[in-house]
Amino acid sequence: MASTRDQAPGAAGGAGITIARIAELAGVSAATVSKVVNGHVEVAAETRALVEGLLREQGYRRQKKVSKAPLVEVLFHELAGTYPVEVIKGVERVVTDHGLTIGLTELHGTHTPGRSWIDGVLARRPTGVVAVFSGPTPEQHEQLRSRDIPVVLVDPTGEPGHDVPSVGADNWSGGLAGTRHLLDLGHRRIAVITGAPQMLSGRARLDGYRAAMDAAGVPVDPELVREGYFQIADGLEHTRELLRLPDPPTAVVTGNDGEALGVYQAVYEAGLRIPDDLSVVGFDDLPPAQWMIPTLTTVRQPLSDMAATATGMVIDLANGRPLSQHRLVLSTELVVRASTAAPRRGPLSLRS
Repeated sequence: MASTRDQAPGAAGGAGITIARIAELAGVSAATVSKVVNGHVEVAAETRALVEGLLREQGYRRQKKVSKAPLVEVLFHELAGTYPVEVIKGVERVVTDHGLTIGLTELHGTHTPGRSWIDGVLARRPTGVVAVFSGPTPEQHEQLRSRDIPVVLVDPTGEPGHDVPSVGADNWSGGLAGTRHLLDLGHRRIAVITGAPQMLSGRARLDGYRAAMDAAGVPVDPELVREGYFQIADGLEHTRELLRLPDPPTAVVTGNDGEALGVYQAVYEAGLRIPDDLSVVGFDDLPPAQWMIPTLTTVRQPLSDMAATATGMVIDLANGRPLSQHRLVLSTELVVRASTAAPRRGPLSLRS
């Protein structure tokens, strides 16, 4: 006799398709198909993929609703620094009001989860998943959808599909505002250290920089465009090189606050001062920005609000409520502090 959680081997799905029929097509036992349908992990990856493909192809849908765990799974590419802390704060604001808890998973620097993650999620059966600067593969999305586990992306790494809800920030406007601020101060030799070029946010911030320079009629010197990956080391290494140019920049726009911290270190090493010798603009406005010396001018990305919004969307979807919008973009805001000023006069004098 089948448990209340699992379906009987002959249970019918959509269009009268049965587990027994799927098993016959796959050349496996009905028990194996039942395990795949109900999210059990003790099925070989190749067999699971075969069965999942047949379930989709045949239009199989479970007849019974499976009870969900009262938690929201939050998927991070990396648990480091204050970025994830701000996200967790936003998620927590919402889940506590709905009697839910938070589950955390780290991908240790990668942006796409592997088999162990999807198997674990299917076994845990969370209310939903909030994927931060990361995201399941299309196949994993389909597996989660077949189990009625909604997914919402926060700060998506690329253009999300039309059927994948997401919450992001207006990165283009942020890059534009930071660069325009420097132009208004009188800077013309403005460098940019980008975020990861394969990431949506990195490309959008760079495009905002280029748009501001173009609108001001200031040509972009290719020597001043440096490719980074949102790492402190990017700011350090690229600024060392920029300061040694025959005509170095008077200001730099960075992909995030971490890169700005690297810029600060390079300027200190060179015996120079911020903003006297180099103005710096960051992006994110994480809490350490206001404690850097001098305090960092940066573009505020509302990470906590983004996470709270995404969590609310997950809960709505889990409760069968349709979303009014599948893609939300929250505003960014330039926060002017002490790291920017009018450009210096005269040549740089680097520490030997």
